Amino acid sequence: MLRFITETFHRLIESLDLSQTRYLYPAFNLRNRLTGLIGPRGVGKTTLLLQYIKNELFKERKCFYFSADLIYFQQTTLLEFVSHLHLVEGYQIIFIDEIHKYQGWNQELKNLYDAFPSLKIVFSGSSMLDLVEGSYDLSRRAKLYRLYGLSFREYLNFTLGLHLQSFSLPYILEDTNDALRQLKEVDRILPHFKEYLRQGYYPFVFEDPHSYYEKISRVIDKTIFEDIANYYNLKTPNLPYFKKLLTYLASIPPGDLNIHNLAKHLGIDHKTVEHYVLILASVGLSREMRPYESGSSGLRKPAKILLNNTNLIHTMQQYLGQPPSKGMERELFFIQSLQNANVDIFYSKQADYRTRDLIFEIGGKNKTREQIRELDEPSYLVKDDILHALKGEVPLFLFGFLY
Repeated sequence: MLRFITETFHRLIESLDLSQTRYLYPAFNLRNRLTGLIGPRGVGKTTLLLQYIKNELFKERKCFYFSADLIYFQQTTLLEFVSHLHLVEGYQIIFIDEIHKYQGWNQELKNLYDAFPSLKIVFSGSSMLDLVEGSYDLSRRAKLYRLYGLSFREYLNFTLGLHLQSFSLPYILEDTNDALRQLKEVDRILPHFKEYLRQGYYPFVFEDPHSYYEKISRVIDKTIFEDIANYYNLKTPNLPYFKKLLTYLASIPPGDLNIHNLAKHLGIDHKTVEHYVLILASVGLSREMRPYESGSSGLRKPAKILLNNTNLIHTMQQYLGQPPSKGMERELFFIQSLQNANVDIFYSKQADYRTRDLIFEIGGKNKTREQIRELDEPSYLVKDDILHALKGEVPLFLFGFLY
């Protein structure tokens, strides 16, 4: 079996495309003895690991890669297999993909870490494997990297063979026209942006765009009926509620989820709906946003719950039979771009959204500053369908260059 796993590893390396890498690649390193790469299904974790191996480690032949979902691990333990790779085969770095597919992964990972101080272990897994909350105290041992879906910048690079660089938020806001000048080489950037909103977040879009939504549907089903079912030990009759929740989120404006009404509509209790909503966020199918208010008033206000990305809206609309509203699409793109770039963003009573110091109003090309005209804090009008910006305006697509 070791021969088969080794040959699979080598075939994957040989067939790998190195022409483009993800935003996380330059920061990814193995300084720690235990390194984790986590993220939702379908965002490219396996490709990133294999690219790192091929570029940085493969020539030395001191590393080994395998996936923990192999049927082989029904007969042997992860502990036994990795021990053999290290002590007998002499590998110094072991990459374990899809580790969440292996039952009892956290305990055996801790055992391996404690038993072999000369071994480095790299693992990938689902978003729900938040080791900070793990019961085996892996948080102080592991360095965690989180991978999200493609940014608009990455989508353009992959589609057009470019090497556009990311922009910081202050640069986008204060040097907007300079940022736009740097993108003059991108032909038809607005049509590309519209396509990205529909089909551009998951890297497998480049395999076959025609089956893209079908593949996203499979990602959703596998996340619900495998990852959620196994990790949270939920009974099969409860699992379809997650699909109903996603469909509901696709049908309402961002943040308009009413837990009470939804519980009544689904015929389940209020606390169960709240729990299911949190689970969807933990597996990367939804996201939440807190209000910008301090003290008890902020705690009393509910978090806004949204689908995770605009491509999920378009996928779920297949079950609704109607296209998503432009307003919903714009706001979700803005939110996903900032949150994925680790910018804290909140919903606000003063305008649509804000960070700690900045206020944003989102709209189309005819949107005016009326709502934010009298505000004391720095405020910006984020406009869709524009290529040039007046003072205080920022084209919406520029936020796709934050990572």
